[in-house]
Amino acid sequence: MTAEPHSLQYNSGFILSWSLTVPFIHLLATGALGLASTALFAADKPGAQVYNETCIVCHNTGILHAPRMSDAKRWQKLVQEGLDELVPAALAGIRHMPPKGANPNLSDQEVANAVVWMVNQHGGQFATPTPEQVKAWRARADRRKKH
Repeated sequence: MTAEPHSLQYNSGFILSWSLTVPFIHLLATGALGLASTALFAADKPGAQVYNETCIVCHNTGILHAPRMSDAKRWQKLVQEGLDELVPAALAGIRHMPPKGANPNLSDQEVANAVVWMVNQHGGQFATPTPEQVKAWRARADRRKKH
């Protein structure tokens, strides 16, 4: 038995064609088979990465009165508010800040990771949020109005 070009032949004589394999791998990677929620295929970004990709736009410059990362005094007050106030505010939006910092592609976990990272830069000592905490914060965000 001869193998087709671009195919793999196993000891059993079974031929696996790349023309079938590549689309299957694509389906796995894109989550079309329902596996994207597993840790193998979808990992939430850490807080520092989310900050550098999204939050930095406002929190580095203070646009629209966002607390600047360099403003230790203002962040100290935010640290005192705690995550039960800060994360729902970031999820729902507050004052001029749109929900999720105007990046709807962020997961709730990623937003929480970013908030934790920012407050920990100013003396907070919060651990990475658990999925249960994030779920509770989402419920709280859904109950509040943007203000």
